[in-house]
Amino acid sequence: MSIFKQGFAALAAGAFSITLAQPAAAEPVKFDFWFGLSGDLARVVDTMCKNFNASQADYEVVCTSQGNYDATLQNTIAAFRAGKQPAIVQVYDVGTATMMLSGAYKPADKLMEENGYKIDYADYFPGIARYYATSKGEMLSFPFNSSTPLMYWNKDAFAKIGKTEAPKTWEDVAADLKALKDAGYECPMAINISANESWQLMEQFSALHNQPIATKNNGYDGLDARLEVNKTKFVQYVTDLKKWYDAGLIKIKSKDLGQDMVQSFATGTCQVILTSVGDHGTVGRTQKEGMNWDVAELPVYAGTERKNSLVGGASLWVLSGKSDAEYKGAAAFLNFIHDPKTALFWSTNTGYIPVTKSGFDYLKSQGFYDKAPYKGREVAIASLTASEPTEITRGIRLGNFTQIRAEFGTQMQAIFANKVSVQEGLDTLVKNGDAILERFQQTYPGKTLP
Repeated sequence: MSIFKQGFAALAAGAFSITLAQPAAAEPVKFDFWFGLSGDLARVVDTMCKNFNASQADYEVVCTSQGNYDATLQNTIAAFRAGKQPAIVQVYDVGTATMMLSGAYKPADKLMEENGYKIDYADYFPGIARYYATSKGEMLSFPFNSSTPLMYWNKDAFAKIGKTEAPKTWEDVAADLKALKDAGYECPMAINISANESWQLMEQFSALHNQPIATKNNGYDGLDARLEVNKTKFVQYVTDLKKWYDAGLIKIKSKDLGQDMVQSFATGTCQVILTSVGDHGTVGRTQKEGMNWDVAELPVYAGTERKNSLVGGASLWVLSGKSDAEYKGAAAFLNFIHDPKTALFWSTNTGYIPVTKSGFDYLKSQGFYDKAPYKGREVAIASLTASEPTEITRGIRLGNFTQIRAEFGTQMQAIFANKVSVQEGLDTLVKNGDAILERFQQTYPGKTLP
């Protein structure tokens, strides 16, 4: 039985010398919002919460960082057991299936309707909305911090090999990396192969090429979905990455090795990386002085009909078991976040992208994307909207997916350390990943995703 299922459930009056006392103002209704961001991002969330509290006098949101996404979900489960859960919680994208099956939430669309807010859900970018919606299109949670990966490329380095544009195909990438190596660049491209990089390397690659991660349309059509990345175009991709790594065209960069990918790019050490649009601001703030760089959509193999990339980040879930007054406050807060002006504040201070078309249009009308440091972030919107989402590119709805990502990291490290072949490593990823999916399925016997 799942841990969620275990836990759910001065007055006076005078004619002359005494001033008539006024009734005390009602105290605002307080409600809690737990989130999983830290550092600079946590400070931005705190400011946004203060802005909401200052915008009206009826409600006061108390915003508390739980440190990271995993801790947020686990702490919420523990709080639910004790009957002390927050009204709103930020849950990362891969926790969506778990939340949907938990029954521990109040559907966001119903919450807004009950409290008189009219939200145009068609205004959300389809690639974002469909990730967090049911099969019938019902929005159970509110998209919040959203991102997608991009290729960051050093324009100065590429100029030295006679290139003025980023490579659009992986075949072009291979040729450009070799040219950069021949031109004296020790690290043409940096990657990481940890669990977190499953998002960029496996999940996004598969979506852009309309290749499944798992059967049952990536789990949307049943909890009996099983992995199949060991027999898709992803095998070729890992094979090529390993070949380029062996040839010295790719270096592995991580904090454990002293410098992560973003640092390696910003310092000019490595000339190409694949990372979130959310890192755009970090590169801009920390880049080597005078370095010219830009971003582009992730490459695809030649002959591929490019599809939309996947949204990353998290959404906001309203939890069950709270008072009507708290739900009114939660609805007001979600409506505040939905405002295009809040989208401008959010994107300006974080690097995350707006989740609605109206928010994106508002940013454009304010000249947000016209010049540095924000110019280029609009490429993320182009990537997310490259096509109407297919049955595969609407997202991934697999249980315990963080464990599958961890298995991805384990097998990728074995492959790059020459302990196993590419096919052997991916076969093991599928075998162990399927065991994880089977355990999740057994946790919810007879259940189907909404």
